[in-house]
Amino acid sequence: MQTISAALLSFGMSGRVFHAPFIDEHPGFILVGSWERSAKTIQQFYPKTKSYSSLEALLQDDTIDLVVVNTPTYTHYEFAKSALEAGKHVVVEKAFTATADEAEELKALAEKKNRKLSVFQNRRWDSDFKTVQQIVDKGVLGNPVEVSFSYDRYNPALSPKLHKEILRPGTGVVHDLGPHLIDQALVLFKMPLAVFADIAVTRPSSQVADYFEILLFYPSWRVRLRAGYFVREPAPSYMVHGTKGSFLKTRADVQETDLQAGKKPSKPGWGIEPKQEQGLLHTEIDACLPDRQGKVVRERIETLPGNYMEYYDGIYRSLVHDEQVPVTAEEGVRVMRIIDGAFKSYTEKRIIEIT
Repeated sequence: MQTISAALLSFGMSGRVFHAPFIDEHPGFILVGSWERSAKTIQQFYPKTKSYSSLEALLQDDTIDLVVVNTPTYTHYEFAKSALEAGKHVVVEKAFTATADEAEELKALAEKKNRKLSVFQNRRWDSDFKTVQQIVDKGVLGNPVEVSFSYDRYNPALSPKLHKEILRPGTGVVHDLGPHLIDQALVLFKMPLAVFADIAVTRPSSQVADYFEILLFYPSWRVRLRAGYFVREPAPSYMVHGTKGSFLKTRADVQETDLQAGKKPSKPGWGIEPKQEQGLLHTEIDACLPDRQGKVVRERIETLPGNYMEYYDGIYRSLVHDEQVPVTAEEGVRVMRIIDGAFKSYTEKRIIEIT
């Protein structure tokens, strides 16, 4: 089996939880090491890896095929550009970049260098979203009318990760949680016609935005995306209402919790939610003709298992068999166009057309 040698640009929470376990356990990858600026910890978890003292040292290692840019968002453009220019294939954490222009530049550079470039939108492989996607794709809700996705939590305290709380390009909840929700909306409904947004600071002493509501305009329906830090009792995170019925689903994927606890993705039963978190489907089915009514059902729907390994399976196939990467640079650009449009909408207090 052909193997791909991969290295991380950070071994903090992102590298330790979301990337290293999957690269290490995938038979097609070799985890070579990570750039570590201060604390040298990767070898405690993966003894055969290297700790690089600088980005230059990592990029000069000819054994490395793939570089994972999992550093703070404001560094993504610079580091991804350096990796592409060094001839590496690149995976970039969300948010792809700080602006759509930066994303476009990276996409063009990857094409020029004939290198693979992908955005790590792992939440496509959450159990909850996969189940929502299945319901929408089946068409059992009819045509979409009103859709709401949210990413809520109750956490008034500032993050101990200082890079998340210092005001600079790419910081704040719109770039942190927004890419998850926007990407999921685009997976289901493609690009909207326009966007309107409200963005705010709600936590005491916060420098960065920690609340947003983004409204995406489609020809005959709307998609509302929101996130906030003062939701102690959240509503269902996914609410899809169509011409035939509704589907409501909590955000209950267990992968991040299990990864933080040190569990491995090869563990039996990986990505299976508790049964009590099953979504509620209330719709009309088998209405074959416009003048006929179908059977109304109201039932719980079994949740599909989540599995972030599917992302790295896709990256492997892309590098070895020249398939399309699981999340393309163009898809990353589209998310950034929505984010740029949201900030413009908030600043100018108007609806912004997406061209």
